[in-house]
Amino acid sequence: MKKKIIVIGGGFAGIQFLRNIDENLFDILLIDKINHHQFQPLFYQVATSQIEPSSISFPLRNIFKGKSNVQIRLAEVLNIDTINNQVSSTIGVFKYDYLVLATGCKTNFFGNLNISKNALTLKSTYDAITIRNHILLTFEQIISANEVEKSSLLNLVIVGAGPTGVELAGAFSEIKKNVLSKDYPGIDFSKFNIILVEGSKNTLNSMSDNAKSASRKYLEDMGVVLFTETYVSDYNGKTLTFKDGRTIDSKTVIWAAGVTGNIIDGFDSTYFAPGNRFKVDRINKLIGCKNIFAIGDIAYMETNKFPKGHPQLANVAINQAKNLSSNFKRIMNNQVLIDFEYKDLGSMATIGTHKAVLDLPFLHTKGFFAWVIWMFLHLMLILSVKNKLIIFINWAWAYLTKDTSLRLILSKQNKDF
Repeated sequence: MKKKIIVIGGGFAGIQFLRNIDENLFDILLIDKINHHQFQPLFYQVATSQIEPSSISFPLRNIFKGKSNVQIRLAEVLNIDTINNQVSSTIGVFKYDYLVLATGCKTNFFGNLNISKNALTLKSTYDAITIRNHILLTFEQIISANEVEKSSLLNLVIVGAGPTGVELAGAFSEIKKNVLSKDYPGIDFSKFNIILVEGSKNTLNSMSDNAKSASRKYLEDMGVVLFTETYVSDYNGKTLTFKDGRTIDSKTVIWAAGVTGNIIDGFDSTYFAPGNRFKVDRINKLIGCKNIFAIGDIAYMETNKFPKGHPQLANVAINQAKNLSSNFKRIMNNQVLIDFEYKDLGSMATIGTHKAVLDLPFLHTKGFFAWVIWMFLHLMLILSVKNKLIIFINWAWAYLTKDTSLRLILSKQNKDF
């Protein structure tokens, strides 16, 4: 009789695990709050009107329509009962033989309730659409705003200069240069400020010195205002306050300053490492549990090469998922399990057209070559051929015309005029 595995989360880790698990040995139940897989590395392009949300969103039922052993339930998980091996959700209780947690991460506001209430985030397709709507509506408001109101509308602040923050700032800068003056001829966009705030000394602080310096120069040359070694203390929806007392009036603050794990009730604090990541052993099994596993961003595994855990990257999640699916087959066949070992293939970020940085084990480069590599590798990670083509066509059109014509405001409207 087949063993039952419940997988919670349809991100990179969850999808790859299901794709590689032996369907002759296991029945799978996938539980997620949303009905589609989201390609997170390109959220920023949806937020800046460069590609459509459908291009990076993949319905889970369509992904697994050929797998008879996979069942999908749209629900929110409420609690894990590790003693009775069951998952409580908003649609009922489900029993499991094995549980795989692939819940990923959410935005970390470091306990600041005002910031969490008033700042925009970029951790889902819905967030990306929300930012796009907000930005476009802001430009519409600028046209009729008085001078006092315009000052806050013309300041766009991004907090966090990791890959998400840097890519957002670069994309908005290119839109400011190539698009906005044509769409809104009545606005003086020389007064439109794109401000990037970072607590450390550098942009892309986790990358090489070459990437740090190159990304900073790219952003400054593109007109982005950089505040490094600067920490935010509060944001009330109108005014952003720094710890040193300085303030900026802004109606648009995008928070990209950190992540924390999406945890589920049922586990005490001993199961967690810093950042609310589950402590796992070398086969991704929760330390202290016999039949519960965690993969991807939510997993914290200490190895000789990564004594502080692996970076929270798609490639780590994909490879952990593949290794775990292979180990499940080995478990059923009473074979020796294989420890996970991550080979760091490098990291990259794009700042704009012909502007990217690339760190490989054997090469650190920037510019046009890095930009082409970034585009190629991200296209290869897109799940369907159709979506690969759609995104490539959008990129090609934007490259040739410096425009995308995707600036649609998709929000609820009143029926009465």
